[in-house]
This record gives sequence, structure tokens and C-alpha cells, in this order.
Amino acid sequence: MRCILAVLFVGASDAPAFELAAPGRTASVLVPASEPECVRFAAQDLSNDVHRITGQRPGVVSEGTADVVLVSLNQPASAALLEKLAPGFGDGLKGKWEAYRVETVGSRLIIAGSDERGTMFGLYAFIEEKLGVDPLHFWASRAPAKRDTLAWGSVKLSSGEPTFKFRGWFINDEDLLTEWKESGGKRNIDYPYYGQVVPREVMRHIAEALVRSRYNLIIPASFIDLMNPPEEALVQECARRGVFLSQHHIEPLGVSAFSYFNYWKARGRDLKYSYFSHPAEVREVWTAYAKKWATYPNVIWQLGLRGIADRPMWMADPNTPQSDADRGRLISEAMAEQVKIRHQVAPGRSHLLSTTLWAEGSLLNQQKLLTIPEGTIIVFADNSPGWKWQQDFYSTPRNPKNSYGVYYHHAVWGSGPHLVQVPSPQRTFECLRTAVAHGAGTYAICNVSNVREFVLGIDATAKMTWRMPGFDPEAWLAGWVRERFSARREEVAMAYRVYFNAWQIHDERQVPFLMDGQMAAFGNGTVGQIAKKLGAKKIGGGVAAEPPVQPARASSTVSSTEVGDTFYRSLSDMHPKVARRELIRRVAMQRAALDLALLHARAAAAALPENEAAFLRDNLIHQSAVARQICLWLEQVEVAHEALDLGHLPACTEALAGAEAAFARIFVLSADYCRGPWDNWYRGATKLNLEGTLKRTRDVLQQSRLSAAKP
Repeated sequence: MRCILAVLFVGASDAPAFELAAPGRTASVLVPASEPECVRFAAQDLSNDVHRITGQRPGVVSEGTADVVLVSLNQPASAALLEKLAPGFGDGLKGKWEAYRVETVGSRLIIAGSDERGTMFGLYAFIEEKLGVDPLHFWASRAPAKRDTLAWGSVKLSSGEPTFKFRGWFINDEDLLTEWKESGGKRNIDYPYYGQVVPREVMRHIAEALVRSRYNLIIPASFIDLMNPPEEALVQECARRGVFLSQHHIEPLGVSAFSYFNYWKARGRDLKYSYFSHPAEVREVWTAYAKKWATYPNVIWQLGLRGIADRPMWMADPNTPQSDADRGRLISEAMAEQVKIRHQVAPGRSHLLSTTLWAEGSLLNQQKLLTIPEGTIIVFADNSPGWKWQQDFYSTPRNPKNSYGVYYHHAVWGSGPHLVQVPSPQRTFECLRTAVAHGAGTYAICNVSNVREFVLGIDATAKMTWRMPGFDPEAWLAGWVRERFSARREEVAMAYRVYFNAWQIHDERQVPFLMDGQMAAFGNGTVGQIAKKLGAKKIGGGVAAEPPVQPARASSTVSSTEVGDTFYRSLSDMHPKVARRELIRRVAMQRAALDLALLHARAAAAALPENEAAFLRDNLIHQSAVARQICLWLEQVEVAHEALDLGHLPACTEALAGAEAAFARIFVLSADYCRGPWDNWYRGATKLNLEGTLKRTRDVLQQSRLSAAKP
């Protein structure tokens, strides 16, 4: 009988149209009182979207009848209501993970999820597909099209369980986010770039975009200190959205070195951050923070042991054992202790654990020197630029008592990308498809930095991590372009393809080596060498003995002993070496390809409506132009170095003048990118330090001019 009723409800061909909004009238939305807060937030997002599109605002109620009903099958009262309204509607959802069904039943729209996130994601799928609202609309400055009426003859959307159980963002290297608006509060941290907290209202936009995109996991910030109220506010904003919360890979149980220092400073002690030298003190801080984190639901606890900033623990304490075997043993002991503490602070509660094999963790694991607690999600990292998995991903046997996932970089400071996107949807898909094929498809965390620059990659990754089978990167890009641009679509798509193919690949390492962060490191290192040679009056002497060009951090702050360290060996793909003349040749090739991308993009933009052209300018034209200027700056800096070594000081000065002009152009380009609501967006561009790089270039140009003027 129930099956017959279901057919009557769902299958009647003459059922009246479902009307969400029309001139002078709107539907009502029921979120039963039994539903979690995150579902109520999603319903409010629907109401806001309808208002932006039609000017009408649906009301959200918690009891009675309504035109739109949201129910989660894991909530007994909601499940009972659904059975009353549409018997059998939720039978296929029971017991599943984040699955949903969205259908019209008569003149009513029912959105049912297997759990609260499934309900949320079903509603957001409806909003994206039927209302045309970009999940990343805030970060893309992309408002939905205006309409008078929102009505359909029928609606039918559904999804089974997602491919990756956990899918999320790591808000990392967030220099633009922290400085864009007035301070969200101060951070007690002795480390550059992190003096301010991302404002709470900015994190609200991040959390909304996260769930609209159907991600369910977030690491809300770098080096977060839950004892500091402005930083805890970021966690609160994410928790109320019903997602899983986790911690930076340097924050076991939520404790970074900076949190440790703050804890003991408040108690009048100045202690070295070292589990080797002060194990009892470290355990005390782990316990205090674990108690605080345990007040939040849905935490995926990070296990591990690292040092200050994003460095190994042995760099924080030279007394730490120096062999890889001893280091691996110490980290393994720390992880076992962290599991005990987690059970102590929340006994009897189920828990999720993860450990991220980033940098030295990857090589230590590759050498089989880590003992990782059973039940932990083991997270393999890419080689930093979002290009390929490290060797331990392939060599680590999969233990059925653990599950496995990946840490993928859409962005990363220092080696790029940071201000511009680089990995294409095709490259990301190849990496994530490989993850699934090699048994690492449980968890995917993506470093998205400041979000705005990476909306294309974020959207593509959302779709492929939700449903990997059948995903086609080329078809996705064509659809993405079709949804956003009303004309010249083939030319827009061509511009994106040329752009993503512009990045030069290192012959040996087979990774990009001229991304924005890498070029800044190469160029700043060379500027420093030129300044040093000019200061020593070392002009001429030839270039035959010149070693390969190295990035600034590797050549000026790392000793020869450290280069052989596990940490630096693990990051060897981030800054591959290259001979100077080859560098000049390849950067010129990259610049030419970016010029071609700009040609296609600008031609398309000229034929587009202003709102579409503005998005293309922000997401492709600006990024191509900035990358092109950095290319030209680096090219001229390297030519100046060559001229100096050949003893041709006027040519050196001329090339430096070209470099200075090229880099100064970035500030002109940024004026349009930082317009309107994005005013001051580059105020926080401290990681790549645009102003500092321009000043160093101008200083060495002046130094060269003075040297040339002397008899």
C-alpha cells in the first residue's frame, strides 16, 4: 500500500507546478525543530538567494505546513514527519553517508538527506542547479541572474554517497584574508604574517561557500590557538555549519609551538618547545587544548610532532636525536601518547584521528620509521605544487585497520601558487583519481589559501571529490564556461587552456618550476647576488663557473649541511635548480604563452556583458597579467646578472631598469582587481612581499647606477 501511495504522490503527471516565488507571493520553508542548526542555516541561505533573485523572501518556520520541507533521516522526529508526508520517500537514504533526494511531491518540494549534511547538500544542489546560484558567488563576485518567477513543473535531484567521505579546505598562508578587513583581533604569535585574525564575518563567508560547494571538512586557519577568543570565533563559525573540524599538520591535538609558548608564558615560564627535552610540559599543553577542542562536535584530531612554524621538531631543539630512526621513534611515541590523551579528555566518545605525512613525515614514513596508531586516517601529501604524489604514497602498504587520504595544494606560499592559480582541473583530476585507485580515497584536504584566486579549481575539486566516476575535466571546463559566459565561449575556454598549459615543467623533476612563488624566490636570490657583487666591485669574470640558479631561501638561509636533512630533501620538488641561461629561455617561453592567454581572454572580454567580463578579468586576465609581469621581472633580473658577470655594467643597469618597471606594473594592475568590495585585498600581500620585492629591485638598480657613474 505504501508503494502505491508513493506513486500517487511522486508520479502523478498532472501534478501542479511547484512555485518557489512569483510576483507578490513566495513559498514557505519548513525546518522541523528536530533538525540541527546547520540545516536551519542552509534554509536561510535559500531564503536569501530567492530574495536576491526575485526580491521576494520565503519565510522559514519550524512547525506547521510549508511548501518546502527539509528533513534528515538520522533525526527520528524528522524521519517520522517525512513518512507522514510521503511514505517511502526516504527508504533509499537510510544509513547512508550524506546522500540526498530532492523531489516535488504534489505541489510541495521535499528535500531529504540521510543525515543533516545530506539534507544541506541536497538543498545546495537544488540552489545551484535550479536557481543558478554559484556556490562560490561571494568569492567570485558573481550574483545570480534576476528573475520574477521561480517555478518548475517538477523537480527531481538525487545523489548517493560521495566518493571521498571527507572533503575539505585548509585555510593556509592566509595573508590576504587577515589584512583585507579591519582586524578580527590580535594573535599572540611571534611569527611574521600572522599578527591578525581573519575577521569573523569573513570566516562566515568562507564557511558558507564551503558547505554550498558540498565540502564537509575545514581547517579554519594556520596556527590556530583555541584559547584566544578571536581565533576560537573562527572555529565556532565553522562548527555551526555542521562540518568536520580539523587542525594544521603542525598542531597535534590543536597545539602549535606558538600555543605552547603562550600557555607557559601565561604561567611565568619560558620553555623550549620540545617533546624530547620537556615531554611532561608538552603533554600538559596537549591535554589542556584537547579538553577545549573536545567541546566541539565532529573533530578530526591531528596526530604528529613538528617544530616551530612549518619546520621539523628537531629544528626547535638541537638536542633532539639526529638520526632518522631516532626521530621516527620519537614522533611515533608522541602519536601514541596523543591517542591516550584524546581518550582521557572524552572517554567513551567515538573519535576520528588523522596524521598528515607532509615534508619530513613523508620521507620518514617512506623509510618505514613511523608507527602510526591503528584507526588513524593516514594522509599523503603532494609534492607541494599540486602536481604529483610523493613516493611514500605508492610504497606504503595499505593497512585495513587504517584509512587513507590525501593533502592537495591548490595554493602554497614560497613555491607557488599563491597569487595566481596553476594546477588545471585535468591535473587535479589525475592526482585525485590516482588517490582513489591507490586506496587513498577516504579523505581529501585542499590547501586553498585566500580562496578568491582559486575559485575555478575549488569548484572543479568539489565536483570530482563528490562523484569521481564519470567526471570529465574537459567537459567540466566547457560546462563551467557555458554557465558563466553568454558569448565567445570557445575563446574563453581556449584562454583557460592556454593559461594552464603555459607553466613550464622542469625536465628532471617533471613539476612546474616557474610558479609565482618560485619566480619570486629565484629573482630575489639573484637580486641579492647582484647587490653583493656590486658591493664587492666584482664586475666581470665570466659566467662559465656559475652554479645553477637557486631560490633565495635555499641559497641564502640554508646551510650545506641542512640541504642533506630529511626535511629539505622532502621538499626538493618545490625549488628545482636550473642553469641561468636555461632559466632565461624558459621564463621567456612562459611569458609568451601567458601573452597568448591574455590575447584570447581580452578578445573574449570585449564581447561580454560587463558582469561576465569583470569575472573573466578577475579570474583569468588579472592572474595572467600578474604572472606575465613576474616573468618579465625575473627574465630581466637574470639578464642583469649575466651582464654583470660579463663586465657590461650599462647593460646590467638597463636590464635592472626593465625589471623594476615590470614589477612596478603589478601595482597598476592590482588597482582594478582590488576594486569595490575588494578594496585593500592586496594590503596583506606580505607572503610574496610585493612591496619588499619592488624595493629590493629599486635598491639594486640604484646601486648599479651609482657603480656605473663612478670612474
